[in-house]
Amino acid sequence: MSQALLSSTKYVRSSAVVSREIAGETLVVPVRGGVGDLDSIFSFNGLGSDLWNLLQAGTSIDEMAEWVEERYEVTLEQALTDIQAFMDELSRAGLVHQHEHQGVPG
Repeated sequence: MSQALLSSTKYVRSSAVVSREIAGETLVVPVRGGVGDLDSIFSFNGLGSDLWNLLQAGTSIDEMAEWVEERYEVTLEQALTDIQAFMDELSRAGLVHQHEHQGVPG
């Protein structure tokens, strides 16, 4: 997949998780069978929490990378690489999934 296609990808949070911010960290708990899976709690640091919140707003990978580049000493390319790796990890854990585009064929 091309870098341009990857960067325009949007992810959405899974509806089968709950999250709370506590003491500057975001805790994310998968819900299985109507109960929180306490053996699978995820904790995000400040940047991870910010990215988690940007997901809620429907932000694309390239928009997140621009946001990170503006606030941290990192190149856009490095931000794209790191954010894609983070999204891949969240996806494997079932916390996010790629947004299904309903676009018109071009």
